[in-house]
Amino acid sequence: MKLYNTPYGAVSIDFPQVRVVGKQLQVRRLDDGKSTWSWFCTLSRKWMKYGEKNSKGHSSPVSSADIEKSFQKNPSGSFRFTMGGNTVEIKFREMIQVGQSRKRRVTRRPQFRNKQMKRGLTGVLIAALAGGSVGSRPQWEFEGDKGAWHVFKSRSGTSTNCSLTSDTIEAKFQQNPASSLTFTVSGHTYKLDFTAMVQINMLTQRTRRIRRVLV
Repeated sequence: MKLYNTPYGAVSIDFPQVRVVGKQLQVRRLDDGKSTWSWFCTLSRKWMKYGEKNSKGHSSPVSSADIEKSFQKNPSGSFRFTMGGNTVEIKFREMIQVGQSRKRRVTRRPQFRNKQMKRGLTGVLIAALAGGSVGSRPQWEFEGDKGAWHVFKSRSGTSTNCSLTSDTIEAKFQQNPASSLTFTVSGHTYKLDFTAMVQINMLTQRTRRIRRVLV
């Protein structure tokens, strides 16, 4: 999300990383103590929730609640468990899962609550950036191969013909911010996962980050 006309100029907030992009500023999500937090790990370029079954019917040996309990005790520590006879460690500070042969990214996200969403951006962010203002029109974008962000457009009659637009995505998001949406680009089927904020190619399972900004 990009905020304009704040005391610090234009401010871009990266929600998955919980950081301000390109400025020496910090951002955090204030918890009212009622949030239920879930933990996810990247698997085959897709965010999978700990404890849930994957496409092959296999689930991790630990639950999201187990990891959150350990995190609450020591947010700078780590959580260890055994999987397939090997010791795996989740390092909270680096937000990575380290195994015997590879590392995977992990993330921690709050479960959606309607009342919290309605108060959310207009109250918390504006108060945090006193005197600042935000744009009024939501716009949905996806991350390209070189890190540039592109707006979802129909692009009819082109080689990258897309079946939806940014406005279509916003309408679905307003109905249920915890849902998903399928669409096609040049005959290929994709899925937008609002919870993980990624775009998934249903054939190759390749993912791209998506974001919702106010312009």
